[in-house]
Formats: sequence, C-alpha cells, structure tokens
Amino acid sequence: MATETGFKPRFDNLVSIYTHAVEKFTDRPLFGTKRGDTWEWMTYREFALHTDEVRGGLAALGVGAGDVTAIIANNRPEWAVAAYATYGLGGRYVPMYESQLPKDWEYILADCGARVCFAATPEIFTALIEMKPRLPALEHVVLLDDGDAPDGMTYGELRTKGRAAPAALAHPDPEEVAGFIYTSGTTGKPKGVLLTHRNLASNVSAMHEVFPMTPEDRSLSFLPWAHSFGQTVELHALFSMGASLGIAESVPKIVQNLGEVRPTLLFSVPRIFNKIHDGVLKKIEEDGGLKKKLFYAALDTAKQKKALAEQHRSSGFVDLKHRFLDSVVSSKIRDRFGGRLKYAFSGGAAISKEVAEFIDALGILVYEGYGLTETSPIATANWPGARKIGSVGKPIPGVRVEIDREVTGDPKHGEIIVFGHNVMQGYHGLPEENDKVFVEGGGFRTGDMGYLDEDGFLYITGRIKEQYKLENGKYVVPSPLEEQLQLSPLINQAFVFGDNRPFNVALVIPDLPALHKWCDEEGISGSDDELVAHERVQSMMREQLDRFSGEFKQFEKIKQFKLLTEEFTVENGLLTPKMSVKRRKVIERYQADLDGLY
Repeated sequence: MATETGFKPRFDNLVSIYTHAVEKFTDRPLFGTKRGDTWEWMTYREFALHTDEVRGGLAALGVGAGDVTAIIANNRPEWAVAAYATYGLGGRYVPMYESQLPKDWEYILADCGARVCFAATPEIFTALIEMKPRLPALEHVVLLDDGDAPDGMTYGELRTKGRAAPAALAHPDPEEVAGFIYTSGTTGKPKGVLLTHRNLASNVSAMHEVFPMTPEDRSLSFLPWAHSFGQTVELHALFSMGASLGIAESVPKIVQNLGEVRPTLLFSVPRIFNKIHDGVLKKIEEDGGLKKKLFYAALDTAKQKKALAEQHRSSGFVDLKHRFLDSVVSSKIRDRFGGRLKYAFSGGAAISKEVAEFIDALGILVYEGYGLTETSPIATANWPGARKIGSVGKPIPGVRVEIDREVTGDPKHGEIIVFGHNVMQGYHGLPEENDKVFVEGGGFRTGDMGYLDEDGFLYITGRIKEQYKLENGKYVVPSPLEEQLQLSPLINQAFVFGDNRPFNVALVIPDLPALHKWCDEEGISGSDDELVAHERVQSMMREQLDRFSGEFKQFEKIKQFKLLTEEFTVENGLLTPKMSVKRRKVIERYQADLDGLY
C-alpha cells in the first residue's frame, strides 16, 4: 500500500528495526520482569542473544520464509524474542491470548496453519498437545514456563538447538506478511488481519516523526502485545527508540507496579484511565477537609493556566499558584504512579473528555490516538504542537482520512475511511469480507463514525454497527453515553439498549466496594443481591444516571434500568481481551432482563 502525503519511512521492515535497536542500544535495559520482590532487566544485548538462538532453533525445526509461528502467552520477554526470531526467518507471527478459550486457539491455529506454537504455561501446553492431532500443520509445541514438555520441547531446549545451528538473518521484502492479528470477535469468528512488514514498520516510522522517545523513557506494559495497539505503539516503537518496558504483573497490580517501575510513559485504554480517575477522586473524598479543597484548587488552577496558554497569554499570579499547588498536591498524586510520568497515550476507544482533562490537570499530558487492527493500528494521533483534547488527533505522516457522509446521510458525521501505508493487506482467506471494507484507491472502511474539524482533527462519534434507531426514528450511538455513565464513582459498567424500542434502558453494574461504603453510611445491610434491589439504592442509582447523562439529548437518556452484580469480564465471555463489550453476547444473556424493562 502506497503512503500518502509523500512520507518516506525510515524503516521498511521489522528486521531493520531489530538490527537498528540491538546494535545502537546494546547495553540499555529493554524488558523488566518482577521476580519475587525484585525487578530484573534484560538488556538489548541479552535480547539479541536470545533472539539469535531462538531463530536458529526455529530454523532447525524447519521454519522458513512464509511459515507461521504462533504463541499463546501474556506479555513477557520470550513473546518478543519469538516474534523477532520469526521475522528474522521471513516467517509470520500469530499471537493469541492466554484468556481465550481452547476452541478459539484451535480455530486460529487451523486458520493460520501454524507449524510451531509457543505455550506460556504447562496447562496451555497440555491443551495444545491434546488438539495437535486435529491440526495437521502443527508440528511442534514449545513450553515457555519451567517444567517437562512430553511430546514437545522446552524454550531452553529450543535455544540449545539454536546455539548448535545458528541461522542467518533474513531481510524480508516490505510487502511480505509479518503476521496475522486476529480481531477479538465481538461478533462471529475472529478474522485474521494480514499485516505486512511495511504496514508495521511504516507505522513505527511515523511515530519517530511526530513523537520520538528517548532511551531514558520507560513504560509499564500491560496492554497485550497480542493486540495491535500494544504490539505496534508500545513494543515495536519503544524497542526502535531504545526505551525500556517494565512488564506489569497483572491489571490489579498496575498502580503498585507504576510506583516500582517509575515509568515516564503510559500506554492504555480508556477503561484504565477511568479507574485512575475514579481511584483518585475516591481517595480525595475520603480525605476530605483541607486536602480536598487544595486538590480542587489545583485542578482549577491547572485549567486556568491551560486556558490562558491556548490564548497565547499567561498570568504571573496563576503561574505562581500553579507551581505551589502542583508541588503540594498534584506531585504527590503523580508520586503514586512513580513520580516520573510525563505522557499518557490513550487508544482502543474514545476517552471521555472529562477524564482526559482530569489526567492532564494532574500534570500528565494525555495524547489520544485512533486506529484499528486493520490500520496497524495508528491512523490519527495528537502529538506535541498538534493536540486537541476530545479529538483523536490528525492523520499521522503517510496517512489520509476521508469521511463518507453518504453512509449516514448526515451533513457532518460519516464513516471514517483510512488510506495509507498502514492499511492491511486483507483478511486471511476471506475475500468476501475484503470486498466489504476496501474502497477504490485502497482505502479501508473502518465502521466508525466521526467528523473532521476545520483544523483537520478527527472526532469519533461511535460505531456504525452499534448505532440503532428508536421507535420514534431518533438514532442513538450507545458507547459515548456508556462511557459517561461509567464516570460515576458508583458505576463500574453500563450497557445501553433501545434498538427499535420506545426509549433507552440500561444494565448497570455498580462499583461494589463503593456501593458497600455508601450503604454502610446509610445504614443499609444485606447481600449484594439484596443491596441492588433496595429501594434507596435504586433511588440513588437513578440520581447517578440522571446526573452523568445530563449533557445528552432527552431521547438518549435512560428511562429504566436493571442493577446487576456480575461484572462483564473476559472470563465470562462478555468482554474481548482488549476490554471491548461483546454487545451481542450481553443481549443474548440478558435478553429477558432487557425485555422486562419495557
């Protein structure tokens, strides 16, 4: 795919990124992993040694140009080693999530024709050995964790093979497929998105143009590299810039790990930023008194300073007040996140403007971007000197965005179409799906609704497929309303529904710890099911829904709701691994409850 706007990428394949990084940043730390109470860091030199050995090991197993290597693992150094070892043989890399079901692993392994699959744990290894007879292409299973590997081999054994038979480094053609990233499958079966070396390397090159990092930068990595945002924007890009990545132990330990790793950068999805927002506000409310007054004074002063800066003005008094309050308030909050956090990058879904401005006011600049797996993923981004909170930024170098208003019949909003170096080759083995998404000139129909402002900044207003019509003919896009409702400290998740119905209703999962605290203060006791059914809890939640939907049109607001105690999770099949709600699955499970609200 040709680039737009005459952009010339500095890297044309992932192997050139690899050789650049390991030669230039040899003794710098790359990956940090917590062992017991200690963080141990692998250097770029050590990463190169492991990768060269695994490349030799894979070659000894017969892996060559065009062959597929797969992995089922959460983020870990071996994930990146296996990826770059595969690229260095001209192979294709297919990552999967540990949280996926075995039937999903089997479907993906059959669809991509993997010859080798890495397994994170003995349990995954055993599941793969069991399904291997049904997967004629799968020849070898490699266990990453310590343990025995009957009918397969261990990671250590693979490295030993590679030491005995080193393999030369291949330099794939930029148009060769580097990997398949399977879409999360909010509907139907996952689709294998074919991404070339040019797709991924050019996306990384564009980051060098608009947002270069330094070897002193560090992230806390918890976005899965199996997803395009974490893989390209964090792993490949930071690797190419000599930065380091501390690998988070788990999502519940993110705040603790932030304090230990002390990152300068945070790559995340809105759900995590929402939790940071809620957590800080709850702590401030608990502290109360002078601390609370100073906190809100600090937020107000930060907003005043920013408003003046946008008008190219300044105030000595505001600057003085801001320095004082930042020192005594905001810096203490930043200390909870390690004290060095400068930038936060949000993607995967639209972040609430309120949350972005909140994080910004704490002295952590928020840069929101936009893209999909099919666009490698970055299509647009905010960057230094080109930032509007609430937007997802401008097209990155080499990318062009058009808005198709014929799809919506709206004079302003339409479907976002992306052209450029980042657009995928297509969906693996699905020509009819490709016909649906490609337009003349190679553009990709994203399925997202949005508009471009007069300065070329893109704003997302929802998903075309999520949009539905009420009985009165009014159109509703549920996700912006859901995001806003979830800003309530008492609401964990909200699901809005109203397709062909007279009004909108919602399934609401309370934030149970916050609800218990509220009930204790109100003298209400009982089990979780008894609490959500309590008349005063229902009344309180009605007030929360009305308050947090205040800026929405009357027809969009929630008329009836049902409180649930079970959270939507990856484990119960209601969230994708990248934390998107599987709308069809939620409706299937709770159809009777939704119908009952009418």
